[in-house]
Amino acid sequence: MDRRHALIIQHVPFEGPGAIDTWLAANGYQRSICHLYRGDPLPNINGIDWLVIMGGPMGVADEQDVPFLVPEKAYLREALARRIPIVGICLGAQLLADVLGAPVSRNPDTEIGWFPVSPTSSHAMAQPFADQPEVLHWHGDTFALPEGATALLASEACANQAFLYKDHVLGLQFHLEMTAGGVRAICEACANELQPGPWIQDAHTLCQPRDFDALHLRLFALLDELASNGS
Repeated sequence: MDRRHALIIQHVPFEGPGAIDTWLAANGYQRSICHLYRGDPLPNINGIDWLVIMGGPMGVADEQDVPFLVPEKAYLREALARRIPIVGICLGAQLLADVLGAPVSRNPDTEIGWFPVSPTSSHAMAQPFADQPEVLHWHGDTFALPEGATALLASEACANQAFLYKDHVLGLQFHLEMTAGGVRAICEACANELQPGPWIQDAHTLCQPRDFDALHLRLFALLDELASNGS
């Protein structure tokens, strides 16, 4: 029997799938990565069983400066029409909101650092966050809730941190997939964004040791739930 195929769309070299790839491997997926930033073409969507959209410093409206956003959005619309399970992280969540017709705009404050998220719903996907864990945020934009979607989580600085759409599309504004190496990489690549602000931590604070295994267990709980919805 052919293995299920998960496609990971990556926008920049320093924001890879991290622990999402660990979950996909453990659940028997064949994985491939489309590196849009280096000119990889999007593959034929036939045979794609799971789609992961990673983050990046660009905005959803930056199509003139980032031309690959145009075919990527069309690809997402096709994936949504085919009811392929999709996970969007940070920019990925904003792209999903955009193609679903919801506005994406500047958040009142840039949010970069380890700050708590809390449930805004009794949905099963919100329950792993009932203890309001600190998670990694790195964004200046935010999404409005797409029509028909369920809001799951919020932080003090950002009202919309996660949504579920039709039980098979999950958008996360924050980064549960990160590893210690991933945090160091984004701090180096995006050091210019670490300007003083009410919700911006410095690189030293961002890179302090964390229990990434515990954070990844929360991620895996979300992915398990999403997978069960599609089974």
